[in-house]
Amino acid sequence: MSRIDCKNIWKIYAGNVIGVKDLTFTCNDKEFLAILGPSGGGKSSTLRMLAGLEEINKGEVLFDGKVVNQLGPSERNIALAFESYALYYRLNVYENIAFPLRAKGLNNKEVDKKVKEIAEALNLTSILRKRPVELAGGHQQRVSLARALIRKPNLTLLDEPLSHMDQRIRAEIRAQIRRIHEEFNNTTIYVTHDQAEAISLCDRLLILYNAELQQIGTVDEIYNKPLNKFIAFFVGQPGMNFIKCRVESQKSVSLKTHEGKNLFEFNGRVDSKYIGSEVTMGIRPQQIKVVEHDGNKSNIKGLVKIIEFQGDNNVLTLELTGADKTRIKIV
Repeated sequence: MSRIDCKNIWKIYAGNVIGVKDLTFTCNDKEFLAILGPSGGGKSSTLRMLAGLEEINKGEVLFDGKVVNQLGPSERNIALAFESYALYYRLNVYENIAFPLRAKGLNNKEVDKKVKEIAEALNLTSILRKRPVELAGGHQQRVSLARALIRKPNLTLLDEPLSHMDQRIRAEIRAQIRRIHEEFNNTTIYVTHDQAEAISLCDRLLILYNAELQQIGTVDEIYNKPLNKFIAFFVGQPGMNFIKCRVESQKSVSLKTHEGKNLFEFNGRVDSKYIGSEVTMGIRPQQIKVVEHDGNKSNIKGLVKIIEFQGDNNVLTLELTGADKTRIKIV
């Protein structure tokens, strides 16, 4: 296993397009780190630099304190699983999974044992004798994932490995990935734009947006103490609501409407320098309650515009009465 350090790394493509900008972070030994962000944020570019598939234009990548910038993928002892599968189409599923073990010189008995174990874990036993061309995209992706997880590398890199699977299978495979990680204690970096995947799997989250690091921390830290509005809205389903208001005291803010001023008190304290200032208040949809309007100034009227039925809960989109058509979501 390995500790991974990225120090001020840059990826600059043709035309001076910045793929990754001055990125610094550490993935600790045996840690499961998820790199989360929208498409085009720099996630896959970061992973490819770690894998040795992309040149690092500036900065350093270190495995256990050793700079690996000039080492190719085969010299880094890494395992890869990408969205695009990268399977050997002349080989059947069994031989695709077994390939890295045979390359390491394991005997047939050891290979057979390990292949059957990982195939059972990822529900591939029934298709071991089929060729990739006979499989649907979700099955091919699982074969690619199995081939990556069967090794005991310094680092396992997973780039959107569940993207072509249906929702039910995704949930099952997520649980297996986490179980395998805990069993082998391998250092793992997982790239995804799906926050449900990232949150359910990782020890820590790294948020990338517009090629730059936004925040790194535990799920609790990022959900409850986001460093900026992008993170607050991006992490959480639905995203955080933002309402313009005025700070009245260290423990209260007011929202001005056509009907007057609504005063909201809260736990915690606002820095005194903001008293009297116009600010943006962030509220998680789950923290808003629907009540009968009784004239209480800490309540505010809203008109329900959209109801999204989601099984175990409903998401309401409200337009706040007299607040310049400010819309919020509640669960």
